[in-house]
Amino acid sequence: MTVARVLARATTRGGPMGDEPADLTNRSVTKAVRLLRELAAQPRTGATVTALAKVAGLSRPTAFRLLYSLQQEGFVDRIGTNYVLGWELARMGRRADPYAGLVARAQPLLQELAEEFNESVTLSVPNAEGGLDLVAEAAGSHVLGVLGRNMIGQRYPLHASSTGKVLLAERPAERLRATLPEYLEAYTPHTITDRTALLAELEQVREQGFAIIDNELEPELLSLSRPIRDGSGTLVAILTLNGPRSRFGRERIPEALQHMRSSVDRLIDLLWSDSGEGRAH
Repeated sequence: MTVARVLARATTRGGPMGDEPADLTNRSVTKAVRLLRELAAQPRTGATVTALAKVAGLSRPTAFRLLYSLQQEGFVDRIGTNYVLGWELARMGRRADPYAGLVARAQPLLQELAEEFNESVTLSVPNAEGGLDLVAEAAGSHVLGVLGRNMIGQRYPLHASSTGKVLLAERPAERLRATLPEYLEAYTPHTITDRTALLAELEQVREQGFAIIDNELEPELLSLSRPIRDGSGTLVAILTLNGPRSRFGRERIPEALQHMRSSVDRLIDLLWSDSGEGRAH
């Protein structure tokens, strides 16, 4: 599942905690949205009604009727025998906040984790430019200064942040060798600036399933990040816990990682519990 489909799912499953009565759901609308999501996952050349019906779990006649209705409203277009996303969907999408639904659903869990450790927590999403968008945050009561609020929208160097290391670890080593400079910018004396050393750490991130920075971005900053994946294993978001080493030392890392794993599981359940896609971390 792509990030776009994750955000679409988050914005179409009812209220902030998905607690609306199930009998209020209109099945035809649900099936139509399912077709749109599957169509969004297809190449730009689109797909036939038969192919879409199969991946959406619908009968061909039902899929055809829904696609015809969506075509009349401009939400899909038909080119030969293939259907593609339509101009009206693109027009409406330009007016939408792409992260609003995701943030509304994730915020209570972020706040719960922040209060558990009384530190700051963030949620980041990969963007189309190959970087990350920090889209949500929460903070404990005694978080002040640089680790406090108003981090949304900030960008951090990928090689010197735990979120960035998670993202970089998704890329093949050959691609990283071709795109990363041999020597990277230093932000503290502890920043990993050698490409070979960074590649070795990224391999460890892949194996262990989380990333750490310790004094690498800012003095005394300790940060942990865990990936959030959809049922196909695609990285769709990154959960991060930050704290100063004076309060949040390395001895707390095992406990923090365990709590973060639970938060990741709950976020996945929140976003996909009714989709049948399962989990992949």
